[in-house]
Amino acid sequence: MDLLHQIIERAKSDKQRIVLPEASEERTLRAADRALADEIADIILIGNPSEIHKLAEARGLVNIDKATIIDPEDNPDSEELAQLLAELRKKKGMTLMQARELVKNNLYLGCMLIKTDRADGQISGALSTTGDTLRPALQIIKCEPGVTCISGAMLLVTDQKEYGEDGVVVMGDVAVTPMPDANQLAQIAVCTAATARCVAGFKDPRVAMLSFSTKGSASHEVVDKVVEATRLAKTMNPDLRIDGELQADAALVPSVGQKKAPGSAIAGNANVLVVPNLEVGNIGYKLVQRLGNTKAIGPILQGIARPVNDLSRGCSVDDIYYMVAITACQAQDAKAKACTLSADK
Repeated sequence: MDLLHQIIERAKSDKQRIVLPEASEERTLRAADRALADEIADIILIGNPSEIHKLAEARGLVNIDKATIIDPEDNPDSEELAQLLAELRKKKGMTLMQARELVKNNLYLGCMLIKTDRADGQISGALSTTGDTLRPALQIIKCEPGVTCISGAMLLVTDQKEYGEDGVVVMGDVAVTPMPDANQLAQIAVCTAATARCVAGFKDPRVAMLSFSTKGSASHEVVDKVVEATRLAKTMNPDLRIDGELQADAALVPSVGQKKAPGSAIAGNANVLVVPNLEVGNIGYKLVQRLGNTKAIGPILQGIARPVNDLSRGCSVDDIYYMVAITACQAQDAKAKACTLSADK
């Protein structure tokens, strides 16, 4: 069973309520219909019900009736949600009148559904910018405990099974934070390892902190940042298997790892790669995608307390469909973490 099928099966095993706030967008509606047919999630569509049904009928989408459809202009819960939003944002000066308008905004409404436990995750971006997707998530849902920066991970799937975890490598950050400092980079490492567990299904994430240097082969402040981030990540999560700084070949190829970093448990065996900045991550995954015949799945946003994911505006129906399953897996993990925190109190 390949990785995407594994993700879909995990989503099906414990169905989550996933919000698609861009319901009138054709690719989104087609993906919703497919997700409902395959029962990978309970879908909540935000938009005008008559328009959604008309679009679905015109395109022969027979499963949309199984979705919950919420009309932001005629929502019986609007006043309750507006009052809560105004309370959440009152320190930032938000008035109740402003909140009443915002809960008619599909992206804000979706995040309020998650905040009030009416939904478990949200996906947008087919029509919206990354900023539009992230803004309500950070204002309403906020970051996970201990996390102050959001990042994005990419699943890289190659036919070369000797690399990563049977040909699967998880890379972060490829989407959000342009120039993380050492503390932020450490957070990205911890979050990317968590994504590797909950989405890619890695039982043993092995994190390599990448650089142009391996174990002091070069001296530069950028290398120093990676070394410090590795130390901080170990402090944040003492159980995390992590090493750095490592060059990419030393991280992935056993013979190179043994030569450049003898004694390292990660060198040559890494299945999670953390890059020093967004520029490296974005260029790196696109190069292997285009030149290395590697499938790139994502980006998967991480660090938000409940999952909110961003799509490319050039996304396909398949991209949205698989992101529904990925978001469901993240939602399952978020609930498990919440239960653990409650039990520890």
